[in-house]
Amino acid sequence: MSAISLRIDLEAGVRIGPGKVELLELIAAHGSISAGARLMNMSYRRAWMLIEEMNQLFRKPVVLARKGGQRGGGAELTPVGLAIVARYRAIERAAEAAAAPHVAALRREIGSD
Repeated sequence: MSAISLRIDLEAGVRIGPGKVELLELIAAHGSISAGARLMNMSYRRAWMLIEEMNQLFRKPVVLARKGGQRGGGAELTPVGLAIVARYRAIERAAEAAAAPHVAALRREIGSD
């Protein structure tokens, strides 16, 4: 279990946090925005709005969606989307490592080891 939760404010209105990153990871794993949304107990509309927001905020798209048809629809992360996930997780690991002794001290203060 993660000891800390990060939201990164890159600039005004450009935020990346655990929810968006989890959605991107689920889309990558399942090839579908609707599957990712469902697994997060999120509406498809909300997931689509988050994806559209990220696609507009970054210089290049984060997710590419394919419309349904005979072969069905789907979605995949672009190289930018994959980089966002990888960088966020790297920042998260670094922050957790730096914070570990402080979190442990706080847990000792409340009697939770």
